[in-house]
Amino acid sequence: MARLGMVIDLKRCIGCNACTVACKQENGTPAGVHFARVITREVGTYPQTRRTFLPVLCNHCDDAPCAQVCPSGATHIRADGIVMVDKDVCIGCRACAVACPYMNRHYIERGLLAHGYSGDGVSPLEAVKFTQFEEGTMTKCTFCAHRVDQGLEPACVVTCPTEARIFGDLDQKDGRLRRLIRERNGWTLLPEAETKPSVYYLDE
Repeated sequence: MARLGMVIDLKRCIGCNACTVACKQENGTPAGVHFARVITREVGTYPQTRRTFLPVLCNHCDDAPCAQVCPSGATHIRADGIVMVDKDVCIGCRACAVACPYMNRHYIERGLLAHGYSGDGVSPLEAVKFTQFEEGTMTKCTFCAHRVDQGLEPACVVTCPTEARIFGDLDQKDGRLRRLIRERNGWTLLPEAETKPSVYYLDE
């Protein structure tokens, strides 16, 4: 069984947020819930300044603290490494949100699904998409597991105009992901947390 993961090439990322929009459209997340987002910073001193972009999402950690602390077993790790939340089992205690060092957990507040982005009820699309959420429970990025199960890549990957995101099997020793991580010194966020993330970054 593959261990699915992602490599994000920061040299290719232009901060366009196409991934953010694609994720919102694919997953239909309610207002204020972003599975994928891009952190933008301005660095340097005028006139030698530039903007840097850091796309972030759930790291689908191999040693996921969110799964370890979940008292109901709602958070679980699939055989392919994707960390999931079963909304029908989640009790909304938010222990996972406290445990996640990357702040990639989202609580669906009560009443949030009663209105969409227009503020005047929900659109037909939102009415369909919101059925996958439950108020009073946690939710998170699933690496678009529903697409992966159909042999497709996550929406953020296929939408990226610069192909900065590469999705695949981290356990394939001679695969593209492993080769990129090895040759370009791939790194993960917060290595000191020792969660073994499945999302790597390249900046060389």
